[in-house]
Parts: sequence; structure tokens; C-alpha cells
Amino acid sequence: MVRRPGKGYRYGRWRGGPDPLAPPYDLGGAVDEIGDSVLAGSGVREALRELLRRGMDGRRGLDELRRSVRERLRQARSAGRMDGTLEEVRELLDRAVEAERRELFPDPDDAARLAEAELDALPDDTAGAVRALKEYPWRSDEARQAYDRIQDLLRHEVLDSSFQGMKQALQAMQDGDSAAMQQVKDMVADLSALLDAHNRGEDTDQQFADFMDEHGQFFPDDPQSVDELIDSLARRAAAQERMIAGLSPEQRAELADLMAQTMQDMGLASEMAHLQDALRQARPDLPWGQRGQVPDGEQGLGLGDATSAVAELADLEALSNQLSQGYAGASLADVDEELLQRALGRPAVDDLAALRQMERELERQGYLNRTDGRLELSPKAVRRLGATALRRVFAELDATGRGEHDVADAGAAGELTGASREWHFGDEQPLDVVRTVRNAVLRTAGDPRLDADRGVRIAVEDFEVVETERRTGAAVALLVDLSYSMALRGTWGAAKSTAMALHSLVTTRFPQDAIQIIGFSSTAQVLRPETLAELSVDTLQGTNLQHGLILARRFLARHKDAEPVVLVVTDGEPTAHLEDDGTPFFCWPPMPETIARTVAEVERVARSGATMNVFALDPEPGLVHFVHDITQRAGGRVFTPDSNRLGEYVVADYLRTRRGRRSR
Repeated sequence: MVRRPGKGYRYGRWRGGPDPLAPPYDLGGAVDEIGDSVLAGSGVREALRELLRRGMDGRRGLDELRRSVRERLRQARSAGRMDGTLEEVRELLDRAVEAERRELFPDPDDAARLAEAELDALPDDTAGAVRALKEYPWRSDEARQAYDRIQDLLRHEVLDSSFQGMKQALQAMQDGDSAAMQQVKDMVADLSALLDAHNRGEDTDQQFADFMDEHGQFFPDDPQSVDELIDSLARRAAAQERMIAGLSPEQRAELADLMAQTMQDMGLASEMAHLQDALRQARPDLPWGQRGQVPDGEQGLGLGDATSAVAELADLEALSNQLSQGYAGASLADVDEELLQRALGRPAVDDLAALRQMERELERQGYLNRTDGRLELSPKAVRRLGATALRRVFAELDATGRGEHDVADAGAAGELTGASREWHFGDEQPLDVVRTVRNAVLRTAGDPRLDADRGVRIAVEDFEVVETERRTGAAVALLVDLSYSMALRGTWGAAKSTAMALHSLVTTRFPQDAIQIIGFSSTAQVLRPETLAELSVDTLQGTNLQHGLILARRFLARHKDAEPVVLVVTDGEPTAHLEDDGTPFFCWPPMPETIARTVAEVERVARSGATMNVFALDPEPGLVHFVHDITQRAGGRVFTPDSNRLGEYVVADYLRTRRGRRSR
């Protein structure tokens, strides 16, 4: 919105940054997936990393991006052989020598015989033969042209291996003349001066601008700063060293000799050596001189193309390592967007940006907290996990036809449920006037009436009453087994999810109820929902149900006016108890004293008026016999649900217990 003097306001597209009215970034699915992993036993950091590896919402994750890069790497390895320049030089050399011999053969002069002897005495290695023929007086025009092509080829390839695109630049400048080579020499000299100034820490912005104005035609990638220029040159110089290191010792010696000859002939030997040293000093972190992957295809590559292929392989290797995130301190900020775009295109960069945004928004919107470098679920995220777990439970309940939500009871003093129902004789709830009149209007809409008759005729069947609830508060103690066997049987995640779902149900839909989650293993402890999600099972031995029931009884005693509800989730009979001095005692198989102390605590809970229901996750006969015995003493029931349906059973039982208590 822009204010125009005398003309009011003009509205248009927002251009001041992110749209302030845009809906917040939706992280519901991401939080749920992280929560599922955390409930199953993963740490928050590991759960987030796993989500980033999988991706979501149609966006590729790091694993799929890395697979695409590895496929691109496989293709790049088959680009060709690195000895293409050596092979082409040998062919041209053989052609030159053969053409010269044909020219010399019919000549009876002794000079011809001496020339033939000189050709016979050429060194076996290609570089030595090229050097020996440098001053040779060619008689054959075909041979001279072939040898000149060797010189041009080496000049092109050697420069192109150091400066990408130099071959094309020289061809465009008609590099056969001395002016073109002088421009190359001037460029190398100015480049060395620029790098020296940069390495000394001087301000080189103007020097770089002058350099690009003068020599920009040699750099088709158009670097925008001295750092970009150095990065490009240093990566290529390091790739050149890796390419040479990947040759056989004989090939390496021949190629090094040919390159040295060529640089010497062009008068660039000292300048190029100085340039190489300056690049090493500017970028010491690059893999200088290290052996790495090199292409091994069938087609021979020129020196420049081979260097480009090795540089591409190095970039793809680095990108694959960045996407793996398998090193200490790894983060999505490490992934080079430029490398990713070159390898996989713009859609891959968009996928990476979506992952980065999701990771950033998880902290910005308060779902993850970072404390001393450690990622933790925030209370907001824990509430979200509880609500999601509860929603899944109700989805299962509705799907199986066992759904039970709160039951409306007749009572004018109750809270309104927001629903209404048909009036029945004897109902005392207030009438829902709006719905009653609406029903009458709909019922009589088709009846004929006089113009003066504007009244609404209400019949008995039109009446609806407002539903109200008459509730009593409940105190719910949920005891969850934390023993190591829960993790071994794969039921630990389901138990945590169930506890969070029940906590969410009680705190959001039945705020007049109170709930306490108690975990028990060798000893028992009260668990807060904020810590429950990331809680690990206790590696100490023991299933101390007695201590858990002591804590439950203390909790129920603090809510004497509430209906007491005790729910126990376990996969084993008691194997531990508290001694008289409060120390835990463990024994397997269970000692009679452990059973006796646990049963005594069950009876104390029963005398408080609580009904104790047990959800046994293991059909082991000893556990089944024990839980049936204690539930008979406490007037409760035993459930043996599959772990996948544990939440459904616990929530349904809580709702059934509330309804049963309220109807008394």
C-alpha cells in the first residue's frame, strides 16, 4: 500500500521482503515424523537427520539427491581415458616420421642417408622424440605440417588444462600469430601480480576489475570477484595434479616432459610455476597432489578435457560427501549449491532449499530447542505429539466401531456440549429454540398457507433440547513399564505414544480430571510429558510395580474428591521391590516376598476405591496369572492388546471407566 498525496492509496504486490500475511510454514507433518522416531527410541538430532535424509511433501531428501549424484559420478567415470593427448601426439609423430622417410627414400644423396639415420636414432619415448625433432630440417611438407600440429596441440592442451576455455579463446584469436601468444603472456603476468597482491592481504577489487577488463576473454565463466577467480583456477590446478597422478609412471613422465617443453617454448615456464605456487598459497585446503578418482572410459581425452573430467569427478565426490552428512559437525549449510546445480539442475537446489527451510522453521516456530548444542523437543512439540497420538487413537476407535467419546447426560446445571438432540418426555434440559424453530420451518415449508398467515406452527416432534454434561472429576494414574524388555519386544514406542495420547486427552478434553504418568523399572519415578518423548528405557534390571503403585496411591490421595483410575502397562511380572530401608531389590525368577509386597500395595490401592486395569503386553503364563490375580483383588480387568493397538485400548478403557463412574 502506497500513499499518494491528494490521491489516496494505491494497492499492489508486497515488495518489502517475505509476505507478512502469508500463512506460517506448515511443519505438522515434519513434527509428527520426528516425534514418531523419537518415541521409537531415536534422539532428536538423529530423528531430524533421518527426516532430512528421507525428505517429505514431494521434495527429495538427502539420500535421493546423493543417489542421483552417485549416478552422475558413475557416468563421469566413463568419460574417457586421460592419455588422449599423448596418443594423439604419438600418431602425429609417427605420421611425420613416415612422411619424411617417404620423402628421403628416393634421394641417393648422402645427406638423405644421414637424415634417415637421425630418424632411426630418435628416442623411444614420445617426449624425447618431439624434443629431438625440434630443430630437424624437414624435407616433407606433410611431415612439417604434422610436426607443427604437434606443437599447436600441445600449446592448446597445456594452456587449456590450466585455464578452462583457453583453447577456444586462442582459436578465436587466431593463435598462430605472435600477438595472440603475447596476450597470453601478458595475462599470466598480470594474473600472477593479482594473486600475489591478494595473498599479501591487499585490497584487490580495482586490480581485479582492471584485470577482467583487459583479459576477460580468457575466462568464459565470468568470475565476479577475485575469490571466484582464484577458486576456479585453484580447483582446476588441483584437478590437473590429480589427473597427472592418475597416469602410469611412464605416461606421467612423458606428459610432464612434453608440458615442460611446451611451457619453455612459450616462455611461460617460470610464470606458470609461480602461478601454481600462488594458487596453493591462496587455497591450501584443496587436495593438492592427492590421488583421486579419474575417468577410465574408452575414448582418449585431450589434456584440457581430461583435467575438466577429473575436476568434475572431484566436485561430484565432494558433493556426495556433503550430502552424506556423515562427518562430525555436518550441516545442510555445507552443501555447495553451485556444485549441486551443475550436477543435478535447479530442481535439486529447490529441494535442498526446502530442507533447509524446514530445518530452520522447526527452531524458529519453537518446535525444537537448542541447549548447549543439543537439540530437544520443546513443550509445544510435545503437545503436538500428544494431540497427534490421540488423533490416531480415535481414528482407530472410529474405524473399528468401538469409538467412545464423552456421553451427554441430562442435567440443566451441566456444561453445554454444543450439540442438541430430539426432546423426549421427562427431559429437563433447556430447549434449543433456534433448532426447534428451524425444524418447524423445514417441516411446514411445503404446506399451503394464506398470505396473512406468517406464523410458524411448531409440533412436538420439532422440539430439540440442548445437551449438557454432568461430570465428576477423575484422577488418573498411568503406570508404564520402563524395563529393558519393553525395548527388546518393540513395545516401548507404543507405550510412550499411548501415555502422551492419554495425557493429551485428559488435559484438553477433560480439564477437570488430573493425570500423572509414572514409569517403573528397578524403581519408579513420576514422568513429565516434556521428558517422556525422549525418555529411554532403563537398562537396570527389575520391574518394580510395588514402587509404582506407592506413587500412584500418593497421587490419588491428593485428589480425594476425584474418581480414582489406575491403569498399568507392563510386559512382565514384578521382579523387584523396595526393602524396608527404601533400597530396591531385584531377583529373577520373582521371589515370594516381591509378589507379596506388590499384592499388598494392590490391595491398598483397591481400598482407596480405585479400579485397576492392567494391559499385559506379553502372553507369558506367569504374567497372565499374576495380573488376573491382582485385577480380581482390585475389581479391574486384564487386556492383552497387540502393541499397535495399545493406545486404542487404554484410551477406550479410560473413557469407559469415566462413563461408568459418572453413571453411579
